[in-house]
Amino acid sequence: FLWMHAALFINLSLSLSLSLSLLVCLSAGSQAQFPITQNVTVVEGSTANMTCRVDYNDNTSLQWSNPAQQTLFFGDKKALRDNRIELVRASWKELTISINDVTLSDEGQYTCSLFTMPVKTSKAFLTVLGVPAKPEITGLSRPAQEGEDVTLTCTTSGSKPAADIRWFRNDKEVQGQKEINATGRSFTVRSTIHLKVDRTDDGAAYTCVVEHIALGSLPHQVTEVLEVHYPPQVQIVRSVIVPQEGQYFKLECVSKGNPLPEPVFWTKDGGELPDVERMIVEGRDLIITTLNKTDNGTYRCEASNHLGTNRDEFTLYVYDPNALTQPGPDHALIGGVVAVVVFITLCFIIVLGRYLARHKGTYLTNEAKGAEDAPDADTAIINAEGNHAHAEEKKEYFI
Repeated sequence: FLWMHAALFINLSLSLSLSLSLLVCLSAGSQAQFPITQNVTVVEGSTANMTCRVDYNDNTSLQWSNPAQQTLFFGDKKALRDNRIELVRASWKELTISINDVTLSDEGQYTCSLFTMPVKTSKAFLTVLGVPAKPEITGLSRPAQEGEDVTLTCTTSGSKPAADIRWFRNDKEVQGQKEINATGRSFTVRSTIHLKVDRTDDGAAYTCVVEHIALGSLPHQVTEVLEVHYPPQVQIVRSVIVPQEGQYFKLECVSKGNPLPEPVFWTKDGGELPDVERMIVEGRDLIITTLNKTDNGTYRCEASNHLGTNRDEFTLYVYDPNALTQPGPDHALIGGVVAVVVFITLCFIIVLGRYLARHKGTYLTNEAKGAEDAPDADTAIINAEGNHAHAEEKKEYFI
């Protein structure tokens, strides 16, 4: 009887242990049977790999479906007829598929399903970056004229998210006005700059740069060179500072303008050049092979294009080389001596004036002193004589 009770107790203990073990295993397996996915970002036109993994699987199938909830693959079985979608790897623990030549319409939320009871799912979002098209600059259909208002517009389409546009004038960035318009799933971006052009803009390179995450460190860019028409500027440059008889002499007519003024016209004193044998025009230069006094006068260079005419003048005086080499008086020395003399004279006059002003009225003669109280001239003379006599009496002699 005791033996039977012991056997029954042992059987119950084993059954309870097996039940607990099975429950633990089922609980662990249930917790591990959960699909794992990751979001994916790709550039339009490339390949997207969608991977679904599970750490524990008791021979349960995995399935991928698209944002429209259409099944793409069930295990290794293809369900949707789309040649761009291919199987990469299929096992009990992983299902990886690829979508080739991705388009913007492929973007969305994809679902991986593990067919347990109940079915467990995991979501993965596929983000497709729209590549911006190469930009185009409009507004330069013809050359601009100086002072004209010009509008340049740079346009790029197909970007997602919207691209960024930057403007550069040569190497310096300039600010533009940006406009973004949605076109379906992508964006069209425009940037505009407004210019009031002058001659300094002629030949300036305006560059539109399109930056986008899909382009990485290699942005799209396009450059247009601005052409500005303006009237001529003229300046005459001489080859010799002091032209002398017998010398070679050249006047250069430096003319700038767009279109370039060609040719330039030389005149002397309002008329034609008098001596074509010695006065030679070569391009923009007027060359006088041998100078003489008859070449003195006013020379004019005139340049024209369809926007206007400009001119510059130069007055030529030919010096006698012998007169330039003869010694003359040292004007600097003479000027210095004159300055010193004038300075000394002024100082003497000032000192003398101050001396006279200080001693004025302090010295009176004895005659004047005696005449101060005299009623008439005779009495003044007598008083003066008395003073002299009195003065003689007051003399003291020392031996």
